[in-house]
Amino acid sequence: MTLKFGILDQSIVFPGQTPAEALGNTVKLAQLAESLGYERFWVSEHHDNDEYAGSSPEVLIGYLLAHTTNIRIGSGGVMLQHYSPYKVAENFNVLASLAPGRVDLGIGRAPGGLPRSTKALQLADPGKLDEKLDEVAAFLHGPADNEHSLAGLKAAPLPQHPADIYLLGTSVASAELAAERGLPYVFALFINNDPDTAKQAFDLYRSRFNYERGTEPKPILALSVIAADTENEAVELAGELKSVRVTLTSGKSVNVGSVEKAEEFGRQAGEAFTYEVRDADITKGTKETARKRILELKERYGVEEFIFTTVVSDFDKRVRSFTLIKEAFEELTV
Repeated sequence: MTLKFGILDQSIVFPGQTPAEALGNTVKLAQLAESLGYERFWVSEHHDNDEYAGSSPEVLIGYLLAHTTNIRIGSGGVMLQHYSPYKVAENFNVLASLAPGRVDLGIGRAPGGLPRSTKALQLADPGKLDEKLDEVAAFLHGPADNEHSLAGLKAAPLPQHPADIYLLGTSVASAELAAERGLPYVFALFINNDPDTAKQAFDLYRSRFNYERGTEPKPILALSVIAADTENEAVELAGELKSVRVTLTSGKSVNVGSVEKAEEFGRQAGEAFTYEVRDADITKGTKETARKRILELKERYGVEEFIFTTVVSDFDKRVRSFTLIKEAFEELTV
């Protein structure tokens, strides 16, 4: 079995926890992922939200690199539209210099928070994501070229092995951007659980991939997984999570975790809005059940790599879930 697996941890502050405890669990999970042989471990970016402790992935990545040895550590992802591409490149060039060959720069298209936090983050530097993506990619590898307004500028230090860039998304538009730039593309099925959109995104990504960049298509599927020792336990751990898609009258749409969040998003945006509530897409069951669906998704979308996340509040159950998933696929190679 040639599949590759990674983990995305969102540093969720579950009821009864402190943010420090949530971040401490993220460190433990990164060490667990390394010991189990996962390919990579990513952390997310959320703002102005008491449910998540991870507001600064680049800071957390540095700490995780220092507490692991071999596993790749990265962002899932940095919300580049908020920031200076030059500063993002500097941050990740420092990380890549400290841990050569171990750093991933996953870039997200979502705001990572409600409109209030977006306004605060973009006070000094609003901009288009596609333009910023080109800039950060250039700065990671060397000085700005002669056509840039800051020609010759370096995002020092320039590492021997710059961070690999991944584009994260939940739409056909994000797949098109990844294809045009010749970048690996990660579709987050745990955020947008519309299987038709996922299929269209991956198909377009492959059909329009820019091979002139010297790379090959690298489609990755990110999904929520809960593996347990029994089917009933997995169902109980999953609960009744929902996915809510908010659409503003301006046409902008985002996915949030509850109707309350949808209403707050609309209030802060100051626009009329509608929302659609769906059951969250969670691969749940015993390790055999989880393995069966993961293999089905592999065939449906033509992917060879997965990023797993989970919303299980019990830390020991989270550890058990990630352990069972690895066991399920190791059994196929015996």
